Amino acid sequence: MTHEDPRAILGVSAEAGEEEIRAAYLRKVKEHPPERSPLKFERIRDAYETLRDPRKRARLAFLAEDPLRPLPSLLEGIKTARLFVGPEPWLEVLRKK
Repeated sequence: MTHEDPRAILGVSAEAGEEEIRAAYLRKVKEHPPERSPLKFERIRDAYETLRDPRKRARLAFLAEDPLRPLPSLLEGIKTARLFVGPEPWLEVLRKK
């Protein structure tokens, strides 16, 4: 077992999203189908499985080559489901009581 970077195997950047990762995977599978190059196909499949799992992808980011990179930079581009709306909704509830 080698410790190759799955992003390097698929040829995607560290910031690649799910669609880009999937497109790179399909492109690589076409280049190295399982019946012609089973070992390369297995590496490609393992890399794709690692990158499509959000937990494994986060682990890769934490163990990246730049250990001094600030942690908030790992969350860039991720939108949160909850937005700060201020105290107004809570004050409305308190006024009704």
